[in-house]
Amino acid sequence: MYQIKGKEKIFVYTGPDGSGRKTIAKMVATAFDMETIISYTTRSPRHYEKNGEDYHFVSEETFKQMEAQQEFLESVEIDGIYYGIREQDVVESFKNHDLIYLTLNPEGAEKLKAMYGDHVVRIFVYADRDTVVERQRMRQDSEEDIQRHLSHYDEIMSYKNNCEHVFENFDAPQVAYQISELIESYLDRDLIVTDY
Repeated sequence: MYQIKGKEKIFVYTGPDGSGRKTIAKMVATAFDMETIISYTTRSPRHYEKNGEDYHFVSEETFKQMEAQQEFLESVEIDGIYYGIREQDVVESFKNHDLIYLTLNPEGAEKLKAMYGDHVVRIFVYADRDTVVERQRMRQDSEEDIQRHLSHYDEIMSYKNNCEHVFENFDAPQVAYQISELIESYLDRDLIVTDY
């Protein structure tokens, strides 16, 4: 397992699907020298998703092979779909950046927190049920996908009390600004002031 050093931090965005986690995470990352780690998944890409940008889309066979070779730092299975974070991707990102971020479901967030403790900061982003459905319809998710996401909504919402920070996403630019200020406060904590 990769050993996190000094000022290295992993910010994990979690929350219900359709809450705008990825959008906000991208907006925040532009304000900092922050790189994202892209998860591997066995699900099919949605019509607006790009391979290597949103996820690495792989077959279940490939995923199982990678798992067998212990390439994943963590992996989970939800509704028969597999998701995983490749350890090598984390190692590579930390070579050039002190801060990295991921968008994960609560299971993934929990696993990383258990591994790395204070080096992992969980940011829970949510929207109410109706807003989540509306956003998923706007991005033209299938009704089947929307129902699948909704079936996990309450369970995911119950995870918010486990997270270090919670934001309701009513206005993405506003929330991105608040999260940027939050990340700034983490960076300030690591500054060492010496007076001579």
